[in-house]
Amino acid sequence: MTEGIKFSVRALLVVLVAMGAAQAAEGDAKVGKEKSAMCQGCHGEEGISAAPNFPNLAGQFQKYIERQIHDFQDGKRVDPMMSGMAASITELQDLKDIAAYFASKKRMKGTPSGNKELAAKGKVIFYEGNADTGVYACSNCHGENGYGKDAQNNVFPVVSGQTKDYLVKQLSDFRSGDRHNDPAGMMSSVAKKMTPAEIDAVAEFVAGM
Repeated sequence: MTEGIKFSVRALLVVLVAMGAAQAAEGDAKVGKEKSAMCQGCHGEEGISAAPNFPNLAGQFQKYIERQIHDFQDGKRVDPMMSGMAASITELQDLKDIAAYFASKKRMKGTPSGNKELAAKGKVIFYEGNADTGVYACSNCHGENGYGKDAQNNVFPVVSGQTKDYLVKQLSDFRSGDRHNDPAGMMSSVAKKMTPAEIDAVAEFVAGM
């Protein structure tokens, strides 16, 4: 009987340790709030950026944020400010906690476009693409509402409500080859087929979703 109790206690401890490890692997949003203090200077305490050229992180997928930081650290993605900031995150758990914090915030929301004609053009490209030039519809990867795919993915981010300036910059960088950390060159392939006018229209629509 005593041996049975000991076995049960040991089994319970194993389960509790495993649960703790799983929680650590996913990141702790509460701890991440304090750890993300420096990040908040640009991305805002609630994950809403302080300036249009900084991306909103509110409600972004944790694993996507993690992958982008890793890419900045590895030099696969380069930015004068972010590369240095990413390098300062030396512990994997800190990265996971920070990413979990921003992922836990209320998802970013767009502001309705003031240029309805331009947004309408962007909407067509977002949902239908451009068959004449081979532009793939954005919604195929980023979802009907721009909310990306499954939260466990680290490839297709939430784009709905992202800042227009940031969207234009990233699409333009994919188009020119200045950004090339997309798996299998998926985004680069799409962006290279888009005209600057199409990029502007799509960004106008997506920012207001």
